[in-house]
Amino acid sequence: MIVFDLKCSGQGHVFEAWFGSSSDYDAQQARGLIACPVCGDVSVMKAVMAPAIAAKGNQRPVPAAPNDAAPAASGADMAKMQALVEAVAQAQQKLLADSTWVGRDFADQARAMHYGEQDRASIHGEVAPAEAKALIAEGVEVAPLPLPVVPPHAKN
Repeated sequence: MIVFDLKCSGQGHVFEAWFGSSSDYDAQQARGLIACPVCGDVSVMKAVMAPAIAAKGNQRPVPAAPNDAAPAASGADMAKMQALVEAVAQAQQKLLADSTWVGRDFADQARAMHYGEQDRASIHGEVAPAEAKALIAEGVEVAPLPLPVVPPHAKN
């Protein structure tokens, strides 16, 4: 697994994303599958990030230079943010407990349920941002998940 800091072009939101490899990132980027979790912008690029280099045993780590663009978060603020993310993750997990993973068939199955061709059920899966917008334009009730979901076949 590899983690990248990504940044949307529209609003400049920076977020972290995990990929199986650098080539997985390139393939998903080329297909327009990566979107900003804040604003949905699919014009996303790698953000500048510091490499993780271990310090020698006899050296202290050098503190990072303060970023003028964003104020430093205190330990209490970080704890609050972590608690918030954990609460969102737990709520999402509860929502998905009775939902079925349908993978890339999500758009087809959501449409089939909307038009009465298939019984209604709670499903989740993968859909490109443009296809999600098309579903919404058709009146199909869909919503993005706040946190990424690991497909069942990809879990260790």
